[in-house]
Amino acid sequence: MRHEVFGGNLPAVIIYLDRGESIYTQSGGMTWMSDQIKMETNMKGGLLKGFGRMLTGDSLFMASYTAEADGQYITVASSFPGAILALNVGEGAYICQKSAFLCAQPDVSLSVYIPPGVKGSFFGGEGLAMQEVAGNGLVFLEIDGSVRELDLKKGEKIKVNTGNVAAYQKGVKYSAEVVKGFKNVLFGGEGLFLTTLEGPGKVYLQTITMPGFAERILPFLPKKD
Repeated sequence: MRHEVFGGNLPAVIIYLDRGESIYTQSGGMTWMSDQIKMETNMKGGLLKGFGRMLTGDSLFMASYTAEADGQYITVASSFPGAILALNVGEGAYICQKSAFLCAQPDVSLSVYIPPGVKGSFFGGEGLAMQEVAGNGLVFLEIDGSVRELDLKKGEKIKVNTGNVAAYQKGVKYSAEVVKGFKNVLFGGEGLFLTTLEGPGKVYLQTITMPGFAERILPFLPKKD
């Protein structure tokens, strides 16, 4: 299966399908497609998995698209300015921020993931529920802003501002720690907690967050009298 990401900071991905090949997206994820592709809407994984996806910002129903002839294509666009990241989960499962899932091959599973440890879950910047993608094949994630890949060695740690963790391999240790120093907490602008990631494994960091972006543009929005 070939794919092509285009659009710069407003990205979309074209996925080229031959007869019998398919992908699935959340409901309403398709932007345009060729005419010999069959669409089927389903709950993929059942009701419980569907409700789990809703906790992480995705839809209850998913849409599967299957090519009925060679040389077909489907385009799926990101819903926010940023980047589209293609990951091969056959090399290992990944944990992603909420609403990161864009589309995937049918053998890729999407489920809710709760990071171990209450502090890491509530204060790590991603909330209680995250997304886990596993199985076999390609998954496409939408990233806020630009993306940076780091390959952490065993025992290597990195501290990340809340919300800037886009995805990481499941073997990476995820936790949160309190920012030290009263003045740092009050005036540092980074909040009370920082996320800590410890290798080994790959991590993907994003340069902006949707809440941070919304906070910046809010003062410029027209106000009702």
